Amino acid sequence: MKKGILILASALAFGFVACKKNASEKVSDEKVAEAAARDEKAGEFPVMKFEEVEHDFGQINEGDIVRHTFKFTNTGKTPLVITNAKGSCGCTVPSYPKEPIEPGATSEMIVKFNSNGKPNQQTKTVTITANTETGTERLKIKASVTPKPKKEEAAKS
Repeated sequence: MKKGILILASALAFGFVACKKNASEKVSDEKVAEAAARDEKAGEFPVMKFEEVEHDFGQINEGDIVRHTFKFTNTGKTPLVITNAKGSCGCTVPSYPKEPIEPGATSEMIVKFNSNGKPNQQTKTVTITANTETGTERLKIKASVTPKPKKEEAAKS
């Protein structure tokens, strides 16, 4: 009895869901042209072309806050939109443009590095989330941080 009801319900559901009109009649020439134009651009992405992707601050003292400006150009054919930029730790803070960068336009990203509590050789990355083909781009900063003198050594001097 349950199987019979289930089969009957399935048949009725199929009957209600089945197409009543020919689907090709619903397609207009305007919609086809619109879809073709959209599909043509689907493979186009903005391209972030940086003048440099790595910067070495060289020798700095622990506690110094240094910054570097990374300049880039959108060499793609569509506007570049950066949705996020994040440093690999809290000591590395990027500032990025919030508005779209048009094709051919140049912009910049400023990266600050706070060396407080970061002695010796440091390498940090900034991960940029954007509408590029890969979806992420990376920048790298480096510094050789001279440690602060220890309190005992400073007292002896």
